Amino acid sequence: MLNVDGKVVVLTGASSGIGEATAKVLANNGAKVVLAARREERLRDLKSNIDKQGGTAVFKVTDVTSHEEVDELASFANDTFGQIDVLINNAGIMPLSFLHEKKIAEWDQMIDVNMKGVLYGIGAVLPYMRIRKQGHIINVSSVTGHIVNKSWAVYSGTKFAVRAITEALRQEEAKNNIRTTIISPGAVVTELANIITNKEIKKGIEESMKISLPAEAIAHSILYAISQPDNTAVNEIIVRPTNQEI
Repeated sequence: MLNVDGKVVVLTGASSGIGEATAKVLANNGAKVVLAARREERLRDLKSNIDKQGGTAVFKVTDVTSHEEVDELASFANDTFGQIDVLINNAGIMPLSFLHEKKIAEWDQMIDVNMKGVLYGIGAVLPYMRIRKQGHIINVSSVTGHIVNKSWAVYSGTKFAVRAITEALRQEEAKNNIRTTIISPGAVVTELANIITNKEIKKGIEESMKISLPAEAIAHSILYAISQPDNTAVNEIIVRPTNQEI
């Protein structure tokens, strides 16, 4: 993976699941990883793990719902390593519910993390990438950013939005050699279901976990997208378990 070695990668949602797995895979392939999440202890442990494996990682506690903190993250990455090659907007939450339940706080939280967090990340790194006229922004959407089911209305809405935002970004920044990738995972073993408050929905999600892919499957898809030659942009990847029907 020669086109990964030495690249500076900023990764949100790095404290668990897809983020944690991606950090390890990229560091093992020579990337310099800037870990971002809210849980400092987990970030510290992940950095220690990467260090022990001979990789390079630093971390900064970051809440992606704060554009000031995301700007500070980008500045920290650039000050530490002198450049930002890749941003992976991975932070996301999934408190599913039916619309009639009117769980407004959960709706707002999903919009703030899943949509605004992506926008804040893009806005934070673009100045650095545009100066160098190169870079790569990877946004994690979902299979539910392609299809909609009951109880997924708001979550799917945020993930459809991620795809729309990324396509507009691709068109706007192609002239600056900034690559874009949308990663849409299907069922994956993560902590996303932990905060679902509707017991019926949570039980259904937990049942679906029986066929779920390990987070490393998505990490390797991200690695593939980054590792392509600079003149090749892998714009969208959908990754499902083979026996997932939707």
